[in-house]
Amino acid sequence: MDLVDSKYIGLVSSRLKKFKRVKADLYNFRCPICGDSQKHKNKARGYFYQVKNNTNFKCHNCGASLSLNNFLKQLDNVLHKQYIMEKFKEGHTGKNFVVEEPKFDFKKPEFKSKLDLPLCSEVKVARDYLQSRKIDPSNFYYAEKFKKFVNSYKKTFESVVKDEPRIIIPLHFNKQLIGFQGRSLKSTSGGYKYITIMLDDDSPKVYGLDKIENKLSVYVTEGPFDSTFISNSIAMCGADADVRKWGVNDPIWIYDNEPRNNEIVKRISSTINRGEKVIIWPNNIHEKDINDMFLVGHDIMKVLESNTYSGLEANIKFNHWKKV
Repeated sequence: MDLVDSKYIGLVSSRLKKFKRVKADLYNFRCPICGDSQKHKNKARGYFYQVKNNTNFKCHNCGASLSLNNFLKQLDNVLHKQYIMEKFKEGHTGKNFVVEEPKFDFKKPEFKSKLDLPLCSEVKVARDYLQSRKIDPSNFYYAEKFKKFVNSYKKTFESVVKDEPRIIIPLHFNKQLIGFQGRSLKSTSGGYKYITIMLDDDSPKVYGLDKIENKLSVYVTEGPFDSTFISNSIAMCGADADVRKWGVNDPIWIYDNEPRNNEIVKRISSTINRGEKVIIWPNNIHEKDINDMFLVGHDIMKVLESNTYSGLEANIKFNHWKKV
């Protein structure tokens, strides 16, 4: 394997869950594009492998197939630019990897502000699903064939066989459509519920940035549906990120009520250690997420306002919550 490719696989490996080297020139990890199985956290179906002089990525869950070059471009624009520069300097790029002298034109692409899809309120199966969860169907779209729809915007899926319908959650920033999330209507769909597609790699994987008042406290949830039950809120469509660079001055982080989930426990601990505000759920709340809490009759805003903590108090409440 090319030494530059090996170097950048090493650099990105810490961000790939369940990453391991299977053998020479073959690496395995959970796919960061589709999120891999949400039901089975140990499943890892993403691979780096070598074909002749090229390093490729393949996910056997969502079907994504990319060169290492395009994989880095989707995952981390800064790291990708460093990779391109290093490949250019070394001059050994592989048969299907052509590196021209880097161009420094950072003009952002323009995209449509709306999706060419029916609203969920216009499609019975999607409307019934969202209304059963007390979610406004007029805020989301519906794609009968999700993979085909995605490929019409951005070539992502190598095969559109076994396509499926999904609810489409639009992501906007500065009044531009910069991506969308596909949410399965099934409880399980190949092991994953959400697939996030970004049209602009430099834009935030965040839902709701175009609807908030930055001067006030902004609640940050894990999923877009949960954020619809909370005033002045956004949702992270992926891992946590620094929301302050998008104008959020006073974030309040909300994680699912799962004290036995090691990943959530680590994220809450990290948030407290950064000195930020976080919701620590009280003992009388047994539901896992905001949507479930709303469905059983909890006053969501009242619960949030009464259980926001930071600093030492957050640590005390957090340690008690973990033991419940």
